[in-house]
Amino acid sequence: MNAQLEFGACTDTGCVRESNEDSLGVAPELALFILSDGMGGLAFGEVASRLAVETVIRTCRQVDSAEQEYSASGISAESRQLASAICAANENIYRTAQTSGTDHQMGATIVAVRFMGERMSLAHVGDSRAYRLRNGQIEQLTRDHSFVAEQMRQGRMTEQEAGQSGLQNVLLRALGIGPDVEVDVTEELILDDDTILLCSDGLTRELTDAQIAAVLDDCHDAQDAADQLVDMAKQAGGGDNITVLVLRRAAKPVGAFARIGKWLRQSGN
Repeated sequence: MNAQLEFGACTDTGCVRESNEDSLGVAPELALFILSDGMGGLAFGEVASRLAVETVIRTCRQVDSAEQEYSASGISAESRQLASAICAANENIYRTAQTSGTDHQMGATIVAVRFMGERMSLAHVGDSRAYRLRNGQIEQLTRDHSFVAEQMRQGRMTEQEAGQSGLQNVLLRALGIGPDVEVDVTEELILDDDTILLCSDGLTRELTDAQIAAVLDDCHDAQDAADQLVDMAKQAGGGDNITVLVLRRAAKPVGAFARIGKWLRQSGN
């Protein structure tokens, strides 16, 4: 793992939901970070998101088999491996739902990043997002695979109308809905002091991009930023589960493994 990579993680049920269907995971030896938002109700969403995270981590450790499953031009082997791992997660969730013996459909969103020196692989399905804060400016790096987002892209719905729509939960793409899934995968150049945020929609439905950027810019500690974002989303209503991963490429080396220990202790409470 890059010694200059600092991260903070926080997940919370929110103020309305009875259970937390979000999952997150880290694989320090791969510099891999994953966030998934489960769908399906009852325990099915929780199972789906956990399967997504576990499958991606496991598959990324199987380099040879993963690289053979996904082909795309113009991206690195690491990015192909990440996209392949997400395809494997889709198959796992879909197969589990088919053999569960119930009528419930299981699904999940996913957003994952893997750092490789000066570059970052980014892959996602659904409406969980990745942002980058650079020099005080925030930019959404992912494109929501949702009905309202597509309506906005086509000019059929304004941002205000989308925020008030009762169709915000309608996804056009998610893991586990079918035997195959299309994965969006890109690569980004990472600079010193860049901050990357992965988040479920429980954060972005409560806070504006400007509010998110202000926290990321003001908090010098990644864990403090993650905690503050979740707290603010809860104070704003907390209508859904809220999960964030704050990743920062620091100009000076930081105790990355100490961060891992701190997060593991917190997540076990």
